[in-house]
Amino acid sequence: MSVGQIVTLVSGAVKMVFMLCAPVLGSALIVGLVVAIFQATTSIQEQTLTFLPKMLVILGLIALLGGWMLAMLRGYTINLFSMIPDLAK
Repeated sequence: MSVGQIVTLVSGAVKMVFMLCAPVLGSALIVGLVVAIFQATTSIQEQTLTFLPKMLVILGLIALLGGWMLAMLRGYTINLFSMIPDLAK
């Protein structure tokens, strides 16, 4: 197993992690920003106010994109397993 193959495997794994996490983290960031602006304008400083909207958005997004996420992860895993015989040489 060469260094180039290791770098390719690691970069593929990092790209997969970013592709799967970006929609969920981005939506949580946007909801957090909206709630923070709402808190700043209304002077409500409740720390737990951001938890429920973020949780609902994240759960909804996982429900919507869960099939796509699972398909991407499944394809990547099948690709990794198909590369095992070539890496053993």
